[in-house]
Amino acid sequence: MSATFQSFDDLASPAQGTRHIPLLRAELLRRGLDGFVVPRADEHQSEYVPASADRLTWLTGFTGSAGTAVILRDAAAIVVDGRYTLQAAQQVDTSLLTVVPQAETSAESWIEAHLGTGVLGYDPWLHTAKSVDALRRAVTRAGGRLEPVGTNPLDAVWADRPAPPTGAVSLHPDALAGEAAAAKLARLGDTLRTERLDGLVVSDPHNLAWLFNIRGADIAHTPIALGYGIVPRGGRPILLLDPAKLSAEIGQALSQVADLRPPSGLAEALGAVAAGGKRIRIDQATGAEALTRLVEEAGGFADAGADPLTLMKARKNAAEISGAREAHRRDGAAVARFLHWLDRAAATRPPREIEAVEALEAFRRDTGALRDISFPTISGSGPNGAVVHYRVTRQSDRALRPGELFLVDSGAQYQDGTTDITRTVAIGEPSAEMRDRFTRVLKGHVAIARAVFPRGTSGAQIDGFARRPLWEAGLDFDHGTGHGIGSYLSVHEGPQRISKLGGTALEAGMILSNEPGYYKTGAYGIRIENLILVESRDVPGGERPMLGFETLTLAPIDRRLIDTRLLDAEERSWLDGYHAAVWQALSGLLEPETRDWLAAATAPLG
Repeated sequence: MSATFQSFDDLASPAQGTRHIPLLRAELLRRGLDGFVVPRADEHQSEYVPASADRLTWLTGFTGSAGTAVILRDAAAIVVDGRYTLQAAQQVDTSLLTVVPQAETSAESWIEAHLGTGVLGYDPWLHTAKSVDALRRAVTRAGGRLEPVGTNPLDAVWADRPAPPTGAVSLHPDALAGEAAAAKLARLGDTLRTERLDGLVVSDPHNLAWLFNIRGADIAHTPIALGYGIVPRGGRPILLLDPAKLSAEIGQALSQVADLRPPSGLAEALGAVAAGGKRIRIDQATGAEALTRLVEEAGGFADAGADPLTLMKARKNAAEISGAREAHRRDGAAVARFLHWLDRAAATRPPREIEAVEALEAFRRDTGALRDISFPTISGSGPNGAVVHYRVTRQSDRALRPGELFLVDSGAQYQDGTTDITRTVAIGEPSAEMRDRFTRVLKGHVAIARAVFPRGTSGAQIDGFARRPLWEAGLDFDHGTGHGIGSYLSVHEGPQRISKLGGTALEAGMILSNEPGYYKTGAYGIRIENLILVESRDVPGGERPMLGFETLTLAPIDRRLIDTRLLDAEERSWLDGYHAAVWQALSGLLEPETRDWLAAATAPLG
């Protein structure tokens, strides 16, 4: 077998920092700068970036999807969140870069403590106005000066920088989108009028894809086209995409709803819309500070706030929900075949991590509907499972071993839906501690799945449901409990999330993950993840409109890892009911041998 959509090559190493940080420092000295901030983000504040914008990896060797490096003349740090503290320490040259956990020290706090009276540079295309304000406050407190650069000094020394992507744009069928682009634009126009805005800059490529019902191929595993949109309150919207991405047919179709321009025309187009004091919304989450500057230079007013498309996109319509259910049924059958294969292999010759990834992707390809994976598969055996966002390479690949746990977190991109699922599997006989920790994670997972809550409730308000069984044993996990999911778009979608920081109210139609975990460094990792749909819920005798969750993901949870003594009657009932639903949905899709395996895997708890 060979995986089609992901590589196992070690794409970065600590040696990159050893080679490249001195080059950047020399360029900073030439420009009269005492330091420079290098975020993971690209010009759209994307989580996943094209190779041409992967500056943080080129500079440091760190390959995680979130992080910020600060390079000063005599000190340097990389600030990462709890998902990446172990990974960063392994990937960067720690003699040059101090790995700083974000939960303890923010990038701004580190700058304040180390900059002094120097000049700190930043690229205004890679930071939002809000993040620049935070940097400026930190630099001022340190006694220094913050300076925007006209061109990025890192780009000046990146000799072998890849060219920007030119992936082909395709149309997303209205039947799957559930709404035509013209109707979405009309709804957006109503919102702009309600909020008294004269226009919107669409800086998030995911929102651009959703609004115009297009998909692209500029980013690995996420079907988006990098570009911008400008939507005036009156008149035709402007869609700024590289013409190399558009066939004649696609260009003609898009020209029915928008004026097409190349990205080089952004400043001119935005200036024309903003001129005369127009109020233009710049997305506070993805809009670069450079966009704010363009609006203000044209005499307009840059209104920093939420892009209304983000929330519109998060509320899935009936067609998108139907597609998600079908995608999960198809994906569940592929995952069941994989888990059956894994059980058979583990009993004879336990596979290696890469072999497991290739097998899982092959089962998904066999559906005939797979467009891509939704992110590189996390295939962590034993101690590798404790690295939250572990990515197996040919150097780190190891065999699954008896007495260990195997954590596999994976997802697929189908045209009718995006999936994301994690299962933790016992290889041989698990220890009592493993079963205790797994069951506590399961109890938290069930608590979220069974939650009923009033409208207006945020993800932060229910995040603790998943943590309580772990807290009771003095344990926790250092990532959110759930993130939003797109509809054949990003596997990580906002604004909805279940997290200590999840302030957005959950609404019917939103899809999120439910993925509590536990990680014992150097030993094993546990995570149980299903995708869940927010739905209206009737409560007999209730006085307020309530919401709950429908579980979309369909795959058995390893019963061998459950300490049933820790489950109460309602938790046992939920798990038996879930497994009955898995059997009912998948059994008719499977061949006899796998169907027999599934019958045992989904049997009621004894």
